Amino acid sequence: MARAVLLGDADGRMIELHYWPTPNGWKVSVALEELGLPYSVHPVNIGRGAQFSPGFLAMSPNNRIPAIRDLAPPDGGPPISVFESGAILEYLAERTGRLCPSDVRGRAEVRQWLHWQMSGLGPMSGQAVHFRRYAPEPVAYAIDRYTREVNRLYGVLDRRLAERPFVAGEEYTIADIAIAPWIVGHARAGQTLSDFPHLERWYRSIEARPAFARGIEVGKDLRIGPAMDDEARRMLFGQTAAGVQAAANAGAADAASTIKDG
Repeated sequence: MARAVLLGDADGRMIELHYWPTPNGWKVSVALEELGLPYSVHPVNIGRGAQFSPGFLAMSPNNRIPAIRDLAPPDGGPPISVFESGAILEYLAERTGRLCPSDVRGRAEVRQWLHWQMSGLGPMSGQAVHFRRYAPEPVAYAIDRYTREVNRLYGVLDRRLAERPFVAGEEYTIADIAIAPWIVGHARAGQTLSDFPHLERWYRSIEARPAFARGIEVGKDLRIGPAMDDEARRMLFGQTAAGVQAAANAGAADAASTIKDG
């Protein structure tokens, strides 16, 4: 059973998850489900500018989801806020002593593949999906460039998984949790899993994990609504430094006009 409580009913909930159902958001909801930590979900509607609210920016100055607040940190001090999905996964693993090996060699294996996802698979998949689905007009060079790069990265992962059950070795870790949500949308990124048999075997084994399924389901109803409209495009793709600052000053309610003007 999912441990999330939607809309921030945080009574007895250790972790606040500030979230929208995207691959980066899923990383953290999956980890929280796998770890069994009680948490509350605070939706951040990134298509309507909620990421520019002062409260969210105080936790995530990069105005990107996800972010967490640990209301009961191990040191007994005030709540700890963490932004960036990879940093959150590392924090949760360190906090619980799970999903990351305790020995130096094992940690190195996990961390390098975690950062491989953060610097490569995630950004390149995002660009592939953007140019394949959301760009205002087709740009053949960009579609080809990013689709091919995602294909190359899938090949790297397939070779890695040829001789081990999980990305970092014999155990399921935050490296797997970071990568798998970005494979969910493989078709949108122009990839066919059957072209990568070791990757497909690994992904199907993770897809079958109850905690993974629960994590992917968190907030699924939040995305039900109109397709990408002009306001969402401005919120997601039209940001400049000046526009973000103006939106932060105005608050989320006026984010659409300030991003446009900025």
